[in-house]
Amino acid sequence: MTAKINAILCLLLVACALSLVNAQYKARHLFIELERSKSETKKLDVEWAQLQLDQSTLGKNARIEEIARTQLNMVPLTPQRTQYLTKGQP
Repeated sequence: MTAKINAILCLLLVACALSLVNAQYKARHLFIELERSKSETKKLDVEWAQLQLDQSTLGKNARIEEIARTQLNMVPLTPQRTQYLTKGQP
């Protein structure tokens, strides 16, 4: 009778040990995935900051005026070229 109990307990011990090894294996893989995700998050944060800087640079008035003058051949508006429209009388 004790041999059967010992065999059952030994099998339970082996099953628990295998379960523990499997749990540790999964935990290691999850930790590696977490570290990769953290690294990707840092990379994306840097890229986001760079994009925000680029957007603020591209939206500056001086840059827009320069492009309007050079690429579109536009000139600044002067009072001599301004036409004022008045509402006609009925």
